[in-house]
Amino acid sequence: MSKFEEKIKVCPLESSLELINKKWIILIVRDLFFGKTRFSQFKESNPEMSNAALSRCLAQMEEDNLIKKTVDDNSTSYELTENGKKLNRIVYELVMFTLNTNYNDNFSDEAKTAIEKIYREKLDL
Repeated sequence: MSKFEEKIKVCPLESSLELINKKWIILIVRDLFFGKTRFSQFKESNPEMSNAALSRCLAQMEEDNLIKKTVDDNSTSYELTENGKKLNRIVYELVMFTLNTNYNDNFSDEAKTAIEKIYREKLDL
């Protein structure tokens, strides 16, 4: 039984946040949706993340059944499990929240449309 399963709380929102509350987890999920599968790719996408933090997040995500680790010869890769894939709407809604509120005025309407399209495609929505 995973730590998450042991800590299930009465509130479903609190239980869900327990899975993704670490700083890097949702960004790793995003990277997996965008086709990244290897440790070095996650680091490249998030250079400020330490190797130790990435290792801890990947191990926790595997334990919580969000990702599956595959080791072949000299290579290790990661993929989202069916549970992990169900985070697609959460990632999408977080992106849309930022694009459609005044929290980030850095995007033109054209850029917002393009970003929404990219995320819809990558997240299979």
